[in-house]
Amino acid sequence: MADRQYELVYILPPDTTEQQVTDLHGQVEAVVSRLNGKIEKTDNWGRKRLAYEIGHNKEGVYVLDVINGTGELMKELDRRLKVMDQVIRHMIVRVDEEKKVVERTQTKRRTESERRRVKRGLPPQRQPGEGRHAADGDESEDDRFDAGEV
Repeated sequence: MADRQYELVYILPPDTTEQQVTDLHGQVEAVVSRLNGKIEKTDNWGRKRLAYEIGHNKEGVYVLDVINGTGELMKELDRRLKVMDQVIRHMIVRVDEEKKVVERTQTKRRTESERRRVKRGLPPQRQPGEGRHAADGDESEDDRFDAGEV
């Protein structure tokens, strides 16, 4: 099974100490390395207000891990986090597919823009200093003309 990229966010009680956060992160790291995954990045967001009260907690300590691994690894992490008393909530989201969609959309827009510019006799990329005029709004009249709106 191919490695994919996931984001794991877990919330701990507001009175959690730095040492407890470190210990829990160590447990997550152990599972990830045992199942041949890799933690790309860890981000401790600190104490934040919860959207709604969870078990008498109005705040929680949020931690984000970006993990490269398999679906099996994520199932094991999910299973373990569910039984840990110190984890109020957790969520695992696969993000690699979203990045592909965003990149595809950006490439499509760029090639479409380049095609329109070449059609108008301009160089494919916008040149430095070649900005839009404030009166034009978001699109220039040329862009609207290409789209058949003028």
